[in-house]
Amino acid sequence: MRITAIMLAPALLGACAASAPGEVPERPTGGTCNADAASRFVGQTATSDTGQAILVATGARSLRWGPPGGAMTMDFREDRVNVFYDASTRIERVTCG
Repeated sequence: MRITAIMLAPALLGACAASAPGEVPERPTGGTCNADAASRFVGQTATSDTGQAILVATGARSLRWGPPGGAMTMDFREDRVNVFYDASTRIERVTCG
């Protein structure tokens, strides 16, 4: 039986994906993100607890982790906060979108 590259592609891509510091579920409520309110989290360790606190502080509805060297879509959502962290899971910056 032959395994084609197309069949292997999803498995290989999954192995390359960086895992998030912790899954943070969307909040049932939330509105426009205010990234300035999350400046105090820069330098802290990226964890699910920190993510939850960032959601509350920014007023955003959802959070997207930005791993080191990771790619993100360019779609803009005013109710989403983006948290970028380095290889040691230290938060480098927090943006909205």
